[in-house]
Amino acid sequence: MLPSSPAVTISVRVSPERRAQLEQLSQATGRTKSYLAAQAINDYLALQAWQIQAIQEGLEAADQPNAVFATHDEVSTWLQSWGTQNEQDAPEWK
Repeated sequence: MLPSSPAVTISVRVSPERRAQLEQLSQATGRTKSYLAAQAINDYLALQAWQIQAIQEGLEAADQPNAVFATHDEVSTWLQSWGTQNEQDAPEWK
């Protein structure tokens, strides 16, 4: 949360187990439950925004006329080789 931004109050419902975890974390860190919940929301929103942006960029790149791809079978074979003695290099895009 930005220091200069005015704060607003919202209510959320959580399970009793989550409430207990939040209380324990609050006591362990010396932070308020409100601060921890706001931080968790900020972190979640930042992650979701990053993910959505990356997906949109990928879709835009895939829609370009010069976009290149590997086939499903090529990628599947490559992934199945991970961790084996015959691990393969990534397929070349065509």
